[in-house]
Amino acid sequence: MSRWRFSMQAAAFVAACAVPLGAASAAAGSGARAEQAPVADKALQALSQRLFPLFTALGSDGKALAALSRQPAVASLIAARAERVAACRQEPGCIAQALMWREDEIAAVTAALPGGLPAFDDGIAAQATRELQGVNVILGTYGLGQVPAYPVIDGAGSISPQERRAWLHAAQSMAQTPRAGSLQGFDTSFDFALALLDGSTRTDAAAFLPLGSGLNEAAFARARQTDWRAFRYSALVVTGIGPELEDMPLSPGGKYHLRLAAQQFARGDAAFIIVSGGRAHPFNTPFVEAVEMRQALIDRYGIPADRIVIEPHARHTTTNMRNAARLLIAMGAPLTQDTLVISNPIQSAAIGSAEFVARNKRELGYAPGIAGKRLSPTAIEWRPAAAAARIDPRDPLDP
Repeated sequence: MSRWRFSMQAAAFVAACAVPLGAASAAAGSGARAEQAPVADKALQALSQRLFPLFTALGSDGKALAALSRQPAVASLIAARAERVAACRQEPGCIAQALMWREDEIAAVTAALPGGLPAFDDGIAAQATRELQGVNVILGTYGLGQVPAYPVIDGAGSISPQERRAWLHAAQSMAQTPRAGSLQGFDTSFDFALALLDGSTRTDAAAFLPLGSGLNEAAFARARQTDWRAFRYSALVVTGIGPELEDMPLSPGGKYHLRLAAQQFARGDAAFIIVSGGRAHPFNTPFVEAVEMRQALIDRYGIPADRIVIEPHARHTTTNMRNAARLLIAMGAPLTQDTLVISNPIQSAAIGSAEFVARNKRELGYAPGIAGKRLSPTAIEWRPAAAAARIDPRDPLDP
């Protein structure tokens, strides 16, 4: 579809959305059918579960959600947020800004949350804070045009103000249309954010799930029978180096990484190969780098499919390593065992540097592992950490 045609459609959509949903319903007349129960949206539910596991669980627990909503401090802040939205008078850009979570609101909600909700090793409050901050990042990046940390590959891309306004109107309408299992009755910010990602076709985080099935099923089955002590390394971790051409599945540098990995794997000292790379380069590419790397290892080097694990979400070197650690945890590999990271000399040097540790802490909030002995300019030992399991929706494409 051409940009001109899309812009015409966007203008028509914005005009259609100028009428508030309540007014549209009233216009249907007294003969309208009785309101039906909300329907489940499998796509948004999967994305919500992936990005906001704690608040998604809260949304499905009616008693816990009602108890939270009745607490005076929470009831007061939710009412104040609703007033901010109402003052926008259906202007979607204003609504997106009004739905941003303020620091005092985040603190109040996290302090009032009941126990028993799913959280990671640093607890419910830390996980809830990440999820609410994640809502803010999505609203800011995809709704308000804030520039992401890596604008060349992340975010909504270059779109006209008219297109952005149409996306905001659609997200606003979706957030107001009931969805089963959502938090809309508590606060619409979650569904507004999810609809922005969905409308921008930036739902990568929910793809290939569960990671132990599909292309990884055979390798996970083998992992359950693996004697990890028989190998020096639990896995070779092969990082991505995406192409910049739209029709190129693998870059020349990526093919170089695979040759290095195949040579190392032939030595027999690693149980598996983890290929890590998402749909990152070039912007909005149709190719998932890990999938392409897996197929090349099978076709070009004859490596058995049940020895290869794809990590199809990472978009940066930090998340290459974090997500590889997550897979090893899911596979049952001992975290006391090293991996061997295979990459080009420049990337390998970066992974082994003190700056990479600082970058991890800056971008992820922690170090998902620690570099060890360097075997060559292209191979460095790396031991994963349990903290890598934490979900962080502040990077919604690569949680």
